Amino acid sequence: MDKTFDPRRIEAHWCSVWEQGGYFTPETVAELRGMDRAQAQPYSIAIPPPNVTGTLHMGHAFQHAVMDALTRYHRMRGFDTLWLPGTDHAGIATQMVVERKLAAEGVKRVDLGREKFLEKVWEWKEYSGSTITHQMRRMGTSVDWSRERFTMDDGLSRAVTEEFVRLHEQGLIYRGKRLVNWDPTLLTAVSDLEVESKEENGHLWHFRYPLTDGSGYLVIATTRPETLLGDTAVAVHPEDERYQHLIGKTVNLPLCDRAIPVIADDYVERDFGTGVVKITPAHDFNDYAVGQRHDLPILNILTPTAHINDDAPAAYRGLERYEARKRIVADLDALGLVEKIDDHKLMVPRGDRTGVVLEPFLTDQWFVDMQQLAARAQAAAHDGRMKFVPENWINTYDQWLNNIQDWCISRNLWWGHRIPAWYDDAGNIYVGRSEADARARAKLDASIPLRQDNDTFDTWFSSALWPFSTLGWPEPTADLKRWYPTSVLVTGFDIIFFWVARMAMMGLHFMDDVPFREVYITGLVRDSEGNKMSKSKGNVLDPLDLVDGIDLEALVSKRTSGLMQPKMAQKIEADTRRQFPNGIEAVGVDALRFTFLALASTGRDIRFDAARAAGYRNFCNKIWNAARFVLMQCEGQDCGQDCGADGAQVTLSAADRWIISRLQKLESETAELFRSYRFDLLAQALYHFIWNEYCDWYLELAKPALQNGDASAQRGTRRTLVRVLEAALRLLHPLMPFITEEVWQRIAPLAGANGASIMLQDYPQANLARVDDAAEADIDWLKTFILGVRQIRGEMDISPGKPLPLLLQNVSAADQDRLSRLEDSIKFLARIESIQVLGESDTAPQCAAALVGQLKLLVPMAGLIDKDAELARLAKQISKLQTDMGKTQARVENPNFGKAPEAVQQQARDLLAKQQQELTALQEQQEKISQL
Repeated sequence: MDKTFDPRRIEAHWCSVWEQGGYFTPETVAELRGMDRAQAQPYSIAIPPPNVTGTLHMGHAFQHAVMDALTRYHRMRGFDTLWLPGTDHAGIATQMVVERKLAAEGVKRVDLGREKFLEKVWEWKEYSGSTITHQMRRMGTSVDWSRERFTMDDGLSRAVTEEFVRLHEQGLIYRGKRLVNWDPTLLTAVSDLEVESKEENGHLWHFRYPLTDGSGYLVIATTRPETLLGDTAVAVHPEDERYQHLIGKTVNLPLCDRAIPVIADDYVERDFGTGVVKITPAHDFNDYAVGQRHDLPILNILTPTAHINDDAPAAYRGLERYEARKRIVADLDALGLVEKIDDHKLMVPRGDRTGVVLEPFLTDQWFVDMQQLAARAQAAAHDGRMKFVPENWINTYDQWLNNIQDWCISRNLWWGHRIPAWYDDAGNIYVGRSEADARARAKLDASIPLRQDNDTFDTWFSSALWPFSTLGWPEPTADLKRWYPTSVLVTGFDIIFFWVARMAMMGLHFMDDVPFREVYITGLVRDSEGNKMSKSKGNVLDPLDLVDGIDLEALVSKRTSGLMQPKMAQKIEADTRRQFPNGIEAVGVDALRFTFLALASTGRDIRFDAARAAGYRNFCNKIWNAARFVLMQCEGQDCGQDCGADGAQVTLSAADRWIISRLQKLESETAELFRSYRFDLLAQALYHFIWNEYCDWYLELAKPALQNGDASAQRGTRRTLVRVLEAALRLLHPLMPFITEEVWQRIAPLAGANGASIMLQDYPQANLARVDDAAEADIDWLKTFILGVRQIRGEMDISPGKPLPLLLQNVSAADQDRLSRLEDSIKFLARIESIQVLGESDTAPQCAAALVGQLKLLVPMAGLIDKDAELARLAKQISKLQTDMGKTQARVENPNFGKAPEAVQQQARDLLAKQQQELTALQEQQEKISQL
C-alpha cells in the first residue's frame, strides 16, 4: 500500500471498475453472487429525480449518501436490490433557466417560436443532465445506470398521457374557469404549494363608498386598492348591528359609475377595519367563495401581465397594477373619498421561482378532483401500509390532505408534457392518447380541424407516477412486478405535499398499492451557523468543492459571481473569508459521505461544518494506516486461515477474544440501526469501534503476542487482526465505499475471503455465541489500568517513553488474577519496568496516584521529576493563561460585544470556557505536585 491515503486516485479507479463490472445492476450482482433471484427478497429505491436546472447541491449529496448506504447494505444482505436513477424536466424552473440564457443573448422565447425554443431546452437538458450524472458517479452513487429514466423520455411521456386520459375517463379530471395563483412574470398558473407567503410592510386604505340613496357612505378597508375596479359587492357580517339596516341596499362604486349591492356573509370579520369589506370575486380567493354563495358577477380587470384590461374604466386601461394603485388612490383622494391610510403588516404571496407578487387570476385550467384520491392516500398512512420515519411527519401529511383543494394541473408553459386535448372551432374538447385517438373516440370527421391545447402539465403531475412509471407502467413489465411497491422513499419534509402525498394518491389509484412501504424524512442541510443554504445568501457549498478542495479566492469568486448588488457581494465575500480563511480542504468522497450520515439525526436539519468533514478525512487516514500496519505484520505470514478458532494450532489472547466479542455486538447493533434509519448512531458506533477499539487499543494489545508470543499465539493474533479488519471494512462499506474497497482488496486474501469486490460480499451478521463477557471485563480492567498510568504521566509531565516503577495497593484476588494473566500487556503498553504489590503494612514513598476501582496505582516520584522546576513551569503557564483569559473576558463583557454576529459571540464564549477548563487542569496539576 502507498504510505499516504490518496482519495482522488482510488475514487477514480473504483468508480470505473464498479460501473464497468455491472455491480450496480441486479441481474449482474445475482450472477456474480450465485444468487437465485426468484428466492431473493426484492428491495428497491426510486431516486427523487434532481431537476435538470443545474448541478447537484448539498441536499442531493446528503440524501444520496443515505440512499446509497441503504442500497449497498441490502445488496450485501442478499436482497435483489435496485436503486433506480433519473432526472426531472422541472417545467417552470428549466424554462426560466433557458429563457434567462436567451435573454442574455438578446433573444426572447416568442421570437424563436415553440419548436425552436424547445430545441434550446433539450440542448440545456443534455448539458445539465450529463453534469448531474457526472457528479453522481464521482460520489460513488451505486444506481443502476442501465435503467436511468427522464420524466420526458418516451416511456414516461406515454405514462403521463395514460394517466391523464384514464383520470378524464373516470371523471376525475375536468376543465373549468376558476381562480388560480398566477405568476405575471412566468405567465402561468402555479399551485398553492409554489406560493411563498411572507409578512411584509404595507398599507391599509380606508375608502368611502357612497350609498346610492344619498343617505351617507360605507367605509371599506383594503390592502389592494387597484382591485376596486373589479368589485361586485360590499359585505358586512349578518349579526353586525351597525349595518343590518343597510343589507340589500346598494352603493355607488367609486370611479366606475355602477352600483353594487350590500350583502351579509359570515366571512366578514366584524373587528377588522370598519367591519365592511369590498368583494372582488375575480381577484381574491375568499371573495370568490363569497361570490359563489351570493351568485355575484365575476369581473376580471387584469391582463395576464398584471396590467389593467379593457373591462375597467378607460382612465386606467393599460396601467401596470401598482401604477394603477397610485392613480386610483390619488383620484379617490381628489374626490374626498379617502378616509385614512394606516401602516399595516400583511402576508404577501410571492412565486417561489420568480419572487414576484402573485395574483389570484380567473382563467380556464385543467383540474383533478382530489377528494377520492386523498381519502385513499390518507387511509394507507394510518393502516400501516405506508410508514413515516420519524412517525410525527404523518401529522404534516394529514394536515394537507384534510384541507385539500382540487389540483390545477395545467401550466401555461412550452416545456413539459403537452396536454393531450384538442379543440374544434366551436370550443368542444376532445381527449385522447393522440389526435387520431381523440377523433376516433368522438367519431369525429377527419375534415373538422382540431388544434391541440397549448398548455403543459404541472411537473408534479408526471412526478406523481415516478415509482411505477420508471418501472414500465402502463405496461405490466417484469420490473414493475418485481420492484413495486418500492421499499423506501428518502426525501425532505419540504416536499411531503408536493410529491409524497401525490405519489401515494396515484400509486393507490393506478396500482392499487402504496408506492413505497416507508418514507424516511430528512431535514434540510444548513450552513454551520444554521442558515438555509441559498445562492442569494452566498452560503451554498458545492459537494465536489469539499471532495476536491478549493482555494479561498476561487471560493469567493464562485459565491459572488453574477451578483448585481455590490453591497451583497461585499457581505458574501466577507462572510466567506471569515468562515473559510484558508479555503476548503479536500476531504474526498468517503469523508463527505460519512459526515452527512454522522449528522443524519432523524428528521432534524443538518448544520454542515466543513471542519467536521476534514475530521473524517483523518478517520480515513486512520483506517489506511491501520491497514498498512496489519499488512506489515501479516503479509507472507501464517494467518491461520485453515485453523479452527479453538483449534490447537491457534491460541486467542484475551485481547483477541475481546475484539471478536466487541465485533459481534457491533454487527448486531448495525443491523438494528439500519432498520431504524439511525445513521447518526450507526456512524458513531462504527467510528468508535474502528478508531477507538480496533486502532487505538487492539493494534497495541496485539503487539505483545506478535513480538513475544509463541507460534500459536502469533497465528491467533494475526488471524484476528485480518479477520476483524476485513469484517469491519464490510460493516463500514455502505457508508464509506471507496476506502473500504481499496483496503479490502489487500486484506481479504489474508482473511480467507475472495471475490471481485467488497460490495459482492455478505454483510457481517452477528454470532452472539462468540460474545465473551469475561474477555471484555478483562480488557476493560486493563484499559482502565493503562489509562491510570497515562494519567499520572500526563499530570506529572513524565515522558511517555520513560519506563516507570509501579507500586500497587488494595490488590484484590481478581486484580491479582488479572495481573498474572495480563502482566505482559501492562508492561508493554504502559511502559512499566517493574510491578510491586504492597502489603497492608507497607509504607509507600512519595508517589503520584490513580485508581482502578479500589486498586490504587502508585508511581514513586523520586528521580522522575524536578519538583521545583515543574512548579516554576506550571506557574509560568498559569500566568500566561490568566492574562489571555482576562483579554477574552474583557471582550465578552464589552457593551458593544452584543452587536457582533451571533456566531462571533459564541466563538468568544467557547474560547473563554476552554481557557477556564485549561486553567483548572493546570491548577490541579500544580496542587498535586506541590503536595509531593
